Amino acid sequence: MQEPGRVLPTTILTRCLLFLVVLLAFAGPVHAQDGATPPALPNVIDARITATPERARLVIDLAARTEFSFVSLDEPDRLAIDVRAGTFSVPETEGAPSGEGMISGYVIEQAAPDRVRTTLTLSAPAQVQQAYVLDPFDGQPARLVVDIIPATAEEFAANAERDRTASANAGPAAVSTPAGGSELPIATRPLVVIDPGHGGIDSGAETPDGIREKDIVLAFSKRLQELLVESGRFDVALTRETDTYLRLEERVALARNNKADLLISIHADSFQQPEIRGASVYTRDENATDVLDKVLADTENRSDVIAGFVMPQIGPAAIDILLDLMRREMRVQSFMAAQSIVHQLEPSVALRRFPVRQADFFVLQAPDVPSVLVELGFMSNPRDVANLTQSDWRDRTAEAIARGISTYFDTLKEEP
Repeated sequence: MQEPGRVLPTTILTRCLLFLVVLLAFAGPVHAQDGATPPALPNVIDARITATPERARLVIDLAARTEFSFVSLDEPDRLAIDVRAGTFSVPETEGAPSGEGMISGYVIEQAAPDRVRTTLTLSAPAQVQQAYVLDPFDGQPARLVVDIIPATAEEFAANAERDRTASANAGPAAVSTPAGGSELPIATRPLVVIDPGHGGIDSGAETPDGIREKDIVLAFSKRLQELLVESGRFDVALTRETDTYLRLEERVALARNNKADLLISIHADSFQQPEIRGASVYTRDENATDVLDKVLADTENRSDVIAGFVMPQIGPAAIDILLDLMRREMRVQSFMAAQSIVHQLEPSVALRRFPVRQADFFVLQAPDVPSVLVELGFMSNPRDVANLTQSDWRDRTAEAIARGISTYFDTLKEEP
């Protein structure tokens, strides 16, 4: 079943439903089992907190994806995060987070047979900026990620009063509104997955004086994440938050497994002709013929080979009728996203000629997630490198891309 808030245009939804109706007609009736045992609640495996004066992050490892809620509590000031879970697999824990900041201590406890609560004691007013659940992937458990930022005393008091009223009216399932002013519940916000290219043993492009693409795009991606979260409209996740290596297929799988509404991969490549410069936005086309575009795609797609992995071929499911319909629709949406981003970049950022481009980038191959790849510029061009290393330019460019993403989702809402 489609998750609340996931944008699926009428065209693809209708086609998929028709396809499923045909399948069900041939499959025959399905009978529910009387007295079937409801699925067991997942367990909380572990939890950890890191904090700085500017922000804090709570990560809860889960045996499976589950529901959560959070509330602001006063006298004393606290944030409580409830996870619908059967057990907490380690002893009830209390202590202080790693680092220093707005959280002075925490307690993790089994608050009810179906609920594990993490209570954060605040040394300064704070509020939840964003919260989202990541599905299990590649041996890693599911994770609830909660980002916390400072709040004014007035904001915290208002949140606590609102949650107290909501709890009295609706029971324990009240959910706080995240920072940014959004009135939508968390589950209804689109999920944007930002993929900082390269990482770890794969440095990407590099200048003669040692400026590395992997560092540039990670810093840029974090800034873009901040801007999108601050808007209050999106949940945002990064495929990597540190200097770590991920295979291309892992990046795609992270977006697909978490049912992302948009994947945006960030790069800054190089080319043998240093005069070539400017930003561009790519969608996927296996038949692209532009020489430079093919070189860039081939270079990125070789990342797995360079790191000792062989990129797998797309399987035979690609010819499935339903999958083909989804791919066609995703290409339309990807092109819409690319156009929206370029339109916002044009006034303030140098662009390549024909900045909306197509190439066979593997990271754009998800059949069910609109995907674009942004080339911020060329590490082989001195003017682009000067821009890429300037915080003002990065801020201006990230703001333009954030506006483009917002415009794209606005356009989807307007579709009949």
